[in-house]
Amino acid sequence: MRIAAAIGLALTTAAKIAAMPAGAQGAEPAPATTAAAATGHPLSLEIRSPPVTSEDASRENESLTLARAHALALQNHPEIVAADQRALASEEDFKQARAALFPQVALYGSAVHAGSANTRIMAGSLNNPSVLDRVAYGAGLNQLITDFGHTAHLVESSKLQASAQGAAAAATREQVLLNVDRSYFGVLQAQALVQVSRQAFATRQLLLDRVSILAANKLKSDLDVSFARVALEDARLLHERARNDLDSSQATLSAALGIKGLRQFNPVEREPSPIASEEDVAAMIDRALRDRPELVRLREERDAAAQLAQSMRDARLPTIAAEIVAGDAPSHDARLPDSYSAGGITISVPLFAGGFYAARQHAAEHRAGVSAETLRALEDEVARDVRIAWLNLKSARERLRTTAQLERYAGDAYQLAEARYKVGSTSIVELSQAQLELTSAQIGEASARYEVLILESTLRYQIGSLL
Repeated sequence: MRIAAAIGLALTTAAKIAAMPAGAQGAEPAPATTAAAATGHPLSLEIRSPPVTSEDASRENESLTLARAHALALQNHPEIVAADQRALASEEDFKQARAALFPQVALYGSAVHAGSANTRIMAGSLNNPSVLDRVAYGAGLNQLITDFGHTAHLVESSKLQASAQGAAAAATREQVLLNVDRSYFGVLQAQALVQVSRQAFATRQLLLDRVSILAANKLKSDLDVSFARVALEDARLLHERARNDLDSSQATLSAALGIKGLRQFNPVEREPSPIASEEDVAAMIDRALRDRPELVRLREERDAAAQLAQSMRDARLPTIAAEIVAGDAPSHDARLPDSYSAGGITISVPLFAGGFYAARQHAAEHRAGVSAETLRALEDEVARDVRIAWLNLKSARERLRTTAQLERYAGDAYQLAEARYKVGSTSIVELSQAQLELTSAQIGEASARYEVLILESTLRYQIGSLL
């Protein structure tokens, strides 16, 4: 009768605990533990539940889809704003260089008083022009006719540099979006691990409650209670680590979105469209070599450097320009006319500057060579990174299938060990080991599931398709 009553009490208590919501299980000690404490059993100490389970229920997380996370990051992230500003500055540099091709118009005004009727400048230059009293105004126009390609190549170089900065801004966006994807799926992964740890704690709490009641009625040994208590405390540590990882993931996601401070998010969109596993890696490499914004930027910089080198070579050629000036003098010396106008063609031919032009040209040519080799090196790195990302994704998908099978097998093994322990045909050591293996398999499956999504985003980044 005593054995039947004890077993009946244990089953009733287990049913009550199983029927309780997760928050209630974590908020108060289990009734069976309290009952065991009432029996005066030496090991029936009060068990503390996970300290943050009830906090989970009260915390209000903001729903967040992956598309909205991308939009927030593109709008708020300071690195994107800085990259856009650099691109805009490069566009203005291009406009500055292009201005040399258009007419240059300036207004002039002079009011001069001479110290005497025949003032002449006596020092400071080879000529000694007369300075006469006058008040005059006018305008001058200067138009470059040709410098045999120097300015045209310089303008083209500036245009390519502006385009390179635009590609650099796109590369920054891709990098930021990759960090958003990793952080987003990292939060989902951390939430899954918190759920696994909470379930493990509830299961081990239930086992301790059962064993404590049975031990209080001399049906199990104190050693069984000790093993159950160790397993419960191990689950508590696991839960605390999982909660800390979740808080860290939330902080990382907030930073990835460009949000100052910490905001709690609840990701609701599980995954984007998956990448087909049978896609040809060679086609992916070709696409990456064509579309990766880093490579686009280096190609533009290489071409800009080549145009700059050509411009420096053309700087040694003549420059031909036209100039027109005209104006009026309402007050002037009697020897000056009432108005003036003149025009002419100027030709400038650089003959000797101590090697300045040649050195500048050679330096620009060497920098163009550096840009070309840097591009070639990055192309090799991109091809390698795409292949590695593709292999990592294949391996992660295989690992996900394996961990899913392992979780099923571990669940079956735990159920068998629990049944054997209930009928007394095995020890609590075997049951605790089965619990540990099941928890480890669940953690592995949850981690592998979101690792696949992270690696899919990484592969999209490597081939330049996150945008």
